[in-house]
Amino acid sequence: MWFYLPAAIIYGVLFVAPTFASFYFSLTRWTIFDSEFIGLENFVTFFSEPYLFDSLVNTLMFAVITSGLKVVLGLLFAVFLTSQIKARGYLRSVVFFPVLVSTVGVGVTFSVLMDPFDGLINKVLAVVGVDEIGWLTDPNLALFSVAFVDVWRGLGLATLIYIAGVVAIPQEYFEAAKVDGANAFKQFWHVTLPLMRPATTTVIILSLIGGLRSFDLIWTMTKGGPGFSSDVLASVVYKQYQAGFYGLSTAGNVVLFLVVAAIIIPLFWLLNRKEVDR
Repeated sequence: MWFYLPAAIIYGVLFVAPTFASFYFSLTRWTIFDSEFIGLENFVTFFSEPYLFDSLVNTLMFAVITSGLKVVLGLLFAVFLTSQIKARGYLRSVVFFPVLVSTVGVGVTFSVLMDPFDGLINKVLAVVGVDEIGWLTDPNLALFSVAFVDVWRGLGLATLIYIAGVVAIPQEYFEAAKVDGANAFKQFWHVTLPLMRPATTTVIILSLIGGLRSFDLIWTMTKGGPGFSSDVLASVVYKQYQAGFYGLSTAGNVVLFLVVAAIIIPLFWLLNRKEVDR
């Protein structure tokens, strides 16, 4: 048990203590120098925010879109990058490279690329006769544009997890499937896909947590705009912090924590229970 002590101390100081402190300060009106206990007033004010429901819908939509695409594309890329192709190692590094780039750097870069007037993406589309598209200025497109950038940036990690899962599958299963006359698709459907369940569970959980808590990319690219069309819970909390309502923003953080926990814990239990049942 003594070997656990250093990690337990670090975990307690950096996670457990701040978490309980956040719950306390969410019940106060505080500044750096003092605090005043006000009970649930911050939560009442937070839930009366006019665009809170819209930001919650945007948060869920963003998380579902990004996690769904990472699962599907990550699995397809992993199968492709574990096949007998040339330059396999190089292609793996290319797919993983965006994960290493700063999120703010990615956001700034794609903000320039998606500029409705001078952006490279619209200039390329103009060559084939497509009119200018307001990727980040159209309220109907802004959130989806940021979501696709998030998928581009996070796809490498999902692919890496899936590659580890594919490599861990014993080759005897594929050899037995070939003996039974299974083609490449049937091998994927009846061998690879079922045995990739642990990797799929990991990718779903990590992607959903990242999507529900996403802030930096959205703030860098749209700041929740245009208007409030791409606001998520995290950006609402940050705007309250910027305005100097520290207790209110802390209450928003607690709400975000509870939302993430309410979604992830049952989903994690459900996915792992199905895996055990199999």
